[in-house]
Amino acid sequence: MENQDKIAGKEEEEAEAEAVAEPNGGAPSSAADNRQQKAESEQRIVWRNVALMSLLHLGALYSLTLLPQAQPLTWLWAYFCFIVTALGVTAGAHRLWSHRSYKAKLPLRMFLAAANSMAFQNDIYEWCRDHRVHHKYSESNADPHNATRGFFFSHIGWLFLRKHPDVAEKGKKLDVSDLLADPVVVFQRKYYKTSVLIMCFFMPTFIPWYFWGETLWNSYFLASILRYTVSLNVTWLVNSAAHMYGNRPYDKYIGPRENRFVTFGAIGEGFHNYHHTFPFDYSTSEFGLRLNPTTCFIDFMCWLGLASDRKRASKQMIETRKLRTGDGST
Repeated sequence: MENQDKIAGKEEEEAEAEAVAEPNGGAPSSAADNRQQKAESEQRIVWRNVALMSLLHLGALYSLTLLPQAQPLTWLWAYFCFIVTALGVTAGAHRLWSHRSYKAKLPLRMFLAAANSMAFQNDIYEWCRDHRVHHKYSESNADPHNATRGFFFSHIGWLFLRKHPDVAEKGKKLDVSDLLADPVVVFQRKYYKTSVLIMCFFMPTFIPWYFWGETLWNSYFLASILRYTVSLNVTWLVNSAAHMYGNRPYDKYIGPRENRFVTFGAIGEGFHNYHHTFPFDYSTSEFGLRLNPTTCFIDFMCWLGLASDRKRASKQMIETRKLRTGDGST
């Protein structure tokens, strides 16, 4: 395996104060200019996203009141949908398409693309493009969910604002030809809205009603709304909590941390200091299957012959890196 041990160095950006000069050469900006700058800043808020996310989370809170009324099979179905949703992100958009850490045959890629539509976190192409920017320019203005801007911003606030210009600028310079060369990615992008309606909302709602007589109301709020909201937040915790809380045994000079709570919720994605140090590793962890259902899934797909060419950091590479840049923790 080709050594891809690329040090993810932390980029520190210095804020530059821009003085708005008047025609006389050095006068401070007028009150009108200040109001204009404030208005432009406020216009960056995407109020539609604020409204939709607020309604979604209110709906999820209401869904909790329906749990005692719902059938146990509906609870299990909602959890099953959560696992499928998570795999569409972790095994699909993240480890397969963003990092090319293993190879998948067409049937598996089709399943992961459908699961990714159930996740409803942007189509595979856009998700991967932004994720590659996140790795290349981590915790800078070019990072879509820059953790240096605080927990709220890196968790959900980044969705409430227009992307920083640096995100778009750097994203255009990345090579994403491999994504456009995959017909599964192209097909999902072309029919993304339809696939989301089917996979994220219609199917989770319809199956409990049709097969075991659950009410459409309970099915919709538990298997669609609650499941979708929980899956979003566990993904966002990788961007927020796993960049702020935890130890850094592999590289103490970067922000991402090892966070067991996130690992549990995001089915193996919380070994984040390791992942940013060795982004090519399909397991995103040196511990293999431990606390890593996504790795278990990929290994099972390899056993079935649907996946292959799993990339791993060698033990020697890991230990050398820990001694060189780690914080001494385990």
